[in-house]
Amino acid sequence: MTAESDHNNTPHDSQGDHGTQHGHPSSADHREKIYGIFSSQSVQKVGTGTSVRKTIQKTFWMAKELDDGVVEIQPINVNFVPSGPKRKIAKDDLITKFSPEPEYYVQTVYPAIRNLNQKIEEGEKHREKGEHFSAENKFQKALEVDVDNVRANFGLGLTYLERGESEKADNIFERLVKLDAAFEPEHKHLFNDFGINLRKNKMYDQALEYYSRAESLATADENLYYNIARAYFEKHQIADTAHYLNKALELDPEHEAATQFLQWLKDKNLLDDATLAEAGAPPAETPDAGERGQPDEQGEPE
Repeated sequence: MTAESDHNNTPHDSQGDHGTQHGHPSSADHREKIYGIFSSQSVQKVGTGTSVRKTIQKTFWMAKELDDGVVEIQPINVNFVPSGPKRKIAKDDLITKFSPEPEYYVQTVYPAIRNLNQKIEEGEKHREKGEHFSAENKFQKALEVDVDNVRANFGLGLTYLERGESEKADNIFERLVKLDAAFEPEHKHLFNDFGINLRKNKMYDQALEYYSRAESLATADENLYYNIARAYFEKHQIADTAHYLNKALELDPEHEAATQFLQWLKDKNLLDDATLAEAGAPPAETPDAGERGQPDEQGEPE
């Protein structure tokens, strides 16, 4: 996984000719990719019998054209920010079945997103300073606007973990583990911090469920495998620890921490070659390992 951005739902600052095309021109036709607000309409029947009447329901969507030409859309919630599950549609379907709403973006959605991001940024600044109650207040206000906002949920969860409030943190964990967006590359730093803090707070089962969800959604990542090994080690599941250390080394044979960890397990007589073989891990042959300390997580904040 590679980090791409710290921000979730950050609006572009410029508009295209119709207020709905933003971003980088394609190399083929130099056309800017679609980015902006569109609306769709559906007819709803209200009442029964002779009192039936038809009403038109209008739904607003944030639309973003992806590199492969399909368009990702996400509904706009009652607080005027993109929220909820994203889905992909063909660009032709967007053009034929949806209507551009440039004024709605400029006058309503953009200010709402900017205000939401400001609350989150203020919360993050408070958390970095150790001002946990002020951070909690800002993150809670952000979640009142968008309950599924990834950055706000991570921020609140980390705040609770740093205060040692495991029960409250567990509630945030239950929410985050269900959000696919929480495991996207742009949130990698927050993801790492949260997983490591779960383990440090002895929430080992939650950490493993969290990492397992990441493993199922994300591309293979040696540091993720290493941190899974760390969590298994805390549960004294040594064969599983060795298995994930081996997976890390399959991706990066020179992964120093994984190599050292395997050797450390052998030095402490926690893992013999037969158990290593059972776990699918090669014998660790690092010379002069001595009594080095146990390695720590990859991606752990300073």
